[in-house]
Amino acid sequence: MTELWNGPQTRRGLGITGNPDYDGVPFRDFASVGPSTKLEDLNLNWRERDLPEKERTKHVHRLHPYLGKFVPQLVEVFLRKYFAPRQTVLDPFCGCGTTLVQANELAINSIGYDISAFNILLTRAKIAAYNLDRVSREVMEILERTRVTTQQGAFQLAFDTIPLAELRAVSLSETNSDYLQQWFAPQALKELLTYRRFIEAGDYEYQDLLKIILSRSARSARLTTHFELDFPKRPQTTPYYCHKHSRQCSPTTDAFKFLHRYSVDTLERIRQFGAVRTKATAATEHVDSRRANMPLIDGIITSPPYVGLIDYHDQHAYAYHLLGLQDRREDEIGPATNGSGEKAKREYQQAIAEVFGRAAASMKPGARMIVVAADRHHLYPNIARLVGVETETIINRHVNRRTGRRSADFFESVFVWRKV
Repeated sequence: MTELWNGPQTRRGLGITGNPDYDGVPFRDFASVGPSTKLEDLNLNWRERDLPEKERTKHVHRLHPYLGKFVPQLVEVFLRKYFAPRQTVLDPFCGCGTTLVQANELAINSIGYDISAFNILLTRAKIAAYNLDRVSREVMEILERTRVTTQQGAFQLAFDTIPLAELRAVSLSETNSDYLQQWFAPQALKELLTYRRFIEAGDYEYQDLLKIILSRSARSARLTTHFELDFPKRPQTTPYYCHKHSRQCSPTTDAFKFLHRYSVDTLERIRQFGAVRTKATAATEHVDSRRANMPLIDGIITSPPYVGLIDYHDQHAYAYHLLGLQDRREDEIGPATNGSGEKAKREYQQAIAEVFGRAAASMKPGARMIVVAADRHHLYPNIARLVGVETETIINRHVNRRTGRRSADFFESVFVWRKV
């Protein structure tokens, strides 16, 4: 087994302590990576200035915010080294679809499973093939319909063929969700519900994408402080001092400005990805990977859920309530609600090993599993033992590139496992 350490780092098991300096020039020539590339030659310790947010969130990778996703450029490095065009890579915890998007760029077929209905919706919206004229027409039409029916003083212009009876704003009495009533101001909720009704009533081909625009807008329109969009604790209904803007701010009371902003942004991101999208297949399934019927695959690239850190359903609660998505949080592996005690860690190891064991049965000997994990509890060596794979390489990365209030450095390991 080879264990690669980028920089003068202190080791404790497979963990890292301290705050090591960066060593050498961070690797940027991603297109040069191939099967013969030596991983020890690559410095993957990107800082914010080395790999700025704009590049990490290129095209559809920023179609909707998502906590816990890994860097697409990191995925690209391992796809280029271990997989060839027309091979098939699986991500059994596909999250927001990073592996599937990057695989498509490289003409590699992909499969993604996830227990979260929202994650599958988001991934499908990212990897879909779009007719740019039609998707533009649909996105702008539903936006105009919502504007006409919810904005004071608006009048109908572009869509005078739509029956007037259809062009009415949704009454707040049409929702029985206490969550929506608590987390959105009346005008914002009216705009979001009206947009949703037009999705349901309209003959739109790209409904998944429209739902993502709606969800992204809802996330921004919640009654929360600007600096707590990731982890809002309670509805904010009064003015407050904003740590993000260093001034007094007030809660958001409308959603249409976000619907407009993200409609424009989404179309541009779809256009950008369309320019690099290949004909490689990308399939998704809303399923517990411990129960999935996995076809033959050439390997895995994934970033599994962490133990006791994130409730993946709860971070998109607004989408579940607004879109009526199936909630399967009871099937999550390692949710924050279970904590990170010894019992939770044992159950986590067994569940992750069960997923990888099923995947290994669908792989040929010699195939790789690339697993990205912040293994602060030192769980993955035992998971590898339970699965019966050989640990070929471990790359430990110093991650110090995040911005905002979640700006502390952290460390993650990239485990390269080989089926024997």
